[in-house]
Order: sequence, then structure tokens, then C-alpha cells
Amino acid sequence: MAFLSCSTPIATVCMNPTIDVAVQTQRVRPTHKLRTFSDREDAGGGGINVARVVQALGGRSRALVLAGGSTGRLLEELLEEDGIPYQALRIGGRTRTSHSVTDALANEEYRFVAQGPTVRDPEWGEMLDLVSQVDAGWLVASGSLPPGVPSEFYARLGAVAHERNVPFVLDSSGPALTAGLAHGSVFLLKSSLTELEMIAGRTLPTREDQEEAAAELVHGGQAGMVALTLGEHGAMLMLPEGPLWLPALNVVVNGTTGAGDSFLAGMVMALAEGRTPPDAFAWGVATGAAAVTALGTARPERITVERLRGLVIGPVPA
Repeated sequence: MAFLSCSTPIATVCMNPTIDVAVQTQRVRPTHKLRTFSDREDAGGGGINVARVVQALGGRSRALVLAGGSTGRLLEELLEEDGIPYQALRIGGRTRTSHSVTDALANEEYRFVAQGPTVRDPEWGEMLDLVSQVDAGWLVASGSLPPGVPSEFYARLGAVAHERNVPFVLDSSGPALTAGLAHGSVFLLKSSLTELEMIAGRTLPTREDQEEAAAELVHGGQAGMVALTLGEHGAMLMLPEGPLWLPALNVVVNGTTGAGDSFLAGMVMALAEGRTPPDAFAWGVATGAAAVTALGTARPERITVERLRGLVIGPVPA
């Protein structure tokens, strides 16, 4: 299977981008000086990851980012090296740096995610102005909000998208996520189990619990559809007519950073092509699986995505 040629521009918002530093070491031990290998740096953060994957799959994306200090300049340099179209708004604080360390002997990954710089009122307000003007057929807001940005920021972003008649896709966490759903303008919500439990205000240990919580969001008008990713346990798509489930694909895992963003990119890319939600859901699963087979942050290869899409059977009703 192959993606069609997609000319619809997909704009992504990344309020808290990061320099993702990924290394491997033979064994992680306390107090020892650990020599690393396979070191790499990637421009990261949810919106950037989504934009990178859309580009890799042959689509049109533009990452809208906040960047500050010397690390912000490095972020722009990495975006340019990757060929990701972007617009950067300069801020006073330094762009954060996050780290991923893989213990090669145990095949275990340790991830250290920085909080990010404090962003002032005029700085985050400029992003709303930019979104109101950018050429976009879809708008994806993905990632955390840095300190200083109000929790209702994504709700305001959704309102801008609604005014422009642009589908709004949300993938975040914490108060920013719950506030972002309050406006009722979210076309697609992408969630992890932890995030869905936070929204629901209760644990969701079973499929039935997860379906009920996702259905509450859809039938309550907070989101048009909900995609729940569960790692090795597969994924669920809640539509107004009911849930669809897909198992995880059996692949060799080389890194998980950006896997959820890759899933989202594949699904949005397919929806922007005009594919049905169930078909787009299957493309999302294939893209997320391709991402974990590759080194670095959210770097699935198109040929791998297309091969894995051929292995997806379904999706099937619950």
C-alpha cells in the first residue's frame, strides 16, 4: 500500500520544542563515568515530530515553533538539516534539552525530559497571531506547554482553527489537555492511557473502561474522535458509532521517542488525503510501528510504513 500524493498543508504548533540528545552506553550504573556511543541530536517536541513525519511520508507540513538562546539556534539548524519547513518565533528563554540513554546490555531506555523555559505573555500571544495567518488545511497542536503559557492556550488555538474552518488536532497532557477540550473544537484527540485517565479522573484498567471514557468525550462533544495508543497493547479509535481496535505490530524496537507523534502524523496525513477514519487509524498504527524500528526521534521511513500498513488487518470493532 502507498500513501497518495497529499497537497493539503498541515501546520503543527510546538510551544515547547527540545533538542533530543540520544546516546547508548554498555551499562547504566550510578557514580561511574559512562562512555557513550551512537550519539545523536534531533530537533524534538510533539509538533516538530509530527511535521518531520508528514514530510517523510510525502506530505506538506510547516512547524510553528518557539525558539530561544543558543539551543534555539541549534534547533533551527537541526530543522534546516532535516528539511522541515518551519517558522520560529524568538523568545527570551533558552530552548530546552532532553536526554535519552539506552542501556545496551539490558536493552532498556531511560528518558529525561526537561521542563522548558518560561514564556512571557507577548511571546505566546504571537503564536496565536501566527496561526491565524499561516497557510494550513489542518492544524495539529502537539506537546506540553512551557511555564508561563496559560493552560487554556490550546482552547484559544482551537477557537482560531474553528474560525478558519480548519480541523484541529490535539495531543497534550495535564491541565493544557483538559482545558484544550473545553472549547469543543477538537476534531481528533490523540491520547495515551495516562492522559485519558487524567481526563476521566479515574483509572481505566480494562478495554471496557477505556471505551467508556473515550465515548464520553465523543458523545459529550469535546472531541469528534479519540485515538488511544497503548504501546505493545495496540490502539483504539473511538468514533461516534463506536470503538475500533488494532493490535500492535510485531517489530524490533530500537527507540520509542516520538512513536506517539509518528502515529498521529500518519493518521492526520491519511485524513488529509481524504481517507476514512478507520483507514487513517490503520496508517497511524503502521507509522508508529515504523518509528520504533528506527534510531532517533520520530524517523520512520516511508517504505517501512507502507510495508507495515500491508500487515495491518482491520481495524475491527470491539
